Amino acid sequence: MAKKKYAIIDIETTGGMAKRDKITEIGIVIHNGEEVIDQFESLINPGRSIPANITRITGITNDMVADAPPFYEIAKTIVEMTEGAIFVAHNVRFDYSFIREAFAELGYTFSKRQLCTVRLSRKAFPGLKSYSLGNLIRHFDIKVNARHRALDDAKATAILLDKILKQEANNEHINHLINEGIKESRLPKNINLEFLHSLPESCGVYYFHNEYGTPVYIGKSINIKKRVFQHFSKTTKKAENLQKFVHHISFELTGSELASMILESQEIKKFRPEINKAQRTREYPYFIHQYYDTEGYVRYAILKTSKKNEQNKDILGYFSSLRNAKGQINNILKALELCEYKTGLVKEEDGPCYSYKLKQCYGACIHEESAEDYNERASLARPFLEKKFDKDFILIDRGRSEEEKSVFLVQDEHFQGFGYIGLEELNLGIEEMLEAIKYVKPNPEMNGIVKNYVLDKKYENILNI
Repeated sequence: MAKKKYAIIDIETTGGMAKRDKITEIGIVIHNGEEVIDQFESLINPGRSIPANITRITGITNDMVADAPPFYEIAKTIVEMTEGAIFVAHNVRFDYSFIREAFAELGYTFSKRQLCTVRLSRKAFPGLKSYSLGNLIRHFDIKVNARHRALDDAKATAILLDKILKQEANNEHINHLINEGIKESRLPKNINLEFLHSLPESCGVYYFHNEYGTPVYIGKSINIKKRVFQHFSKTTKKAENLQKFVHHISFELTGSELASMILESQEIKKFRPEINKAQRTREYPYFIHQYYDTEGYVRYAILKTSKKNEQNKDILGYFSSLRNAKGQINNILKALELCEYKTGLVKEEDGPCYSYKLKQCYGACIHEESAEDYNERASLARPFLEKKFDKDFILIDRGRSEEEKSVFLVQDEHFQGFGYIGLEELNLGIEEMLEAIKYVKPNPEMNGIVKNYVLDKKYENILNI
């Protein structure tokens, strides 16, 4: 196996959430595949107090970090030491997420190949009761001066890695983990693993282009690098087509997950990539409407879009296919235990609907449940089916950097567009936000994307206009 450079890293923090908490100490051990060749440690001023329960675990106090350098003062050292290295940690997700977030706050993208010694240890040392660092230290009688201090834990992890590297059988597994199961032979001929590892681990839209520069597949993800790796690690027909047709990959960072969903939908409709199946349509041939039957029960029905059918209807939303419309109704049918007959999914017959027989309908179909009781539950479906908005507002979400936010405009019942605005302009008011909006032609799909995002409460803030 070709010699690799490993940066074994351990950090101590003020808590467990990278988006909220800060690093208080870092330890780095550099291993060249045969031996340790360098190391670094530093306390870090987190810019906030350290909770007492964390101090009890790590021994790091507020007084100890008071005169320590903030992260930005040691950031260059971290970059230089880890250049070209594989990021190694015991439970690598934790340490890597904090380091990446700390660099993101400085406007720097920190992206490394990663290796987790928890996963490696399970493979290399099967049968142990626990693969926590503490248990592995005890099992192998590794000498540690101070547990839960960054450099000492990094040194212990380096010893574990050294033991694993000395087992020749682990080399293939190490490569498998580093490259997320991808073999170079599965990649398109103009794309290599080094390029995939250089992709950002950020939210945005990615484009797979053919040799003429035309997009053949467009996707979105909160982690572009991870999602692209997943595409090439599969053995599906789609993966085969990607391997055959993709010549190069580009991307656009969005910061906000909502922005990535909207941009993806826009771009798919614009370019109509041949490998994409969903969201290509520009037409909405079906709609769902709500009405009351002669007995006073709320009903939902699907009709074909036409001026005649739409006349005098309480239309909740338009859909790109009959399957999509039925899927929406089926979701609320199950969630609210509604009647199959009164949701229009099956033709009404004498006797109860099939859901009643399964005890998933309360008997509105055979008048066991009153219209009043049924309607109280059925009315809860409207916000999920309705693709129009009943108020105007601006939704504020994450930007592409710490210095900006994304803003989304909903007005006149529809999503109108989105844009980005600096924090200073954001504080000037709604007029400044409106100037940042890039307007789009409203459509039901965009409304649905925004409405679901609002219902899931993923946004940072909403301002009513």
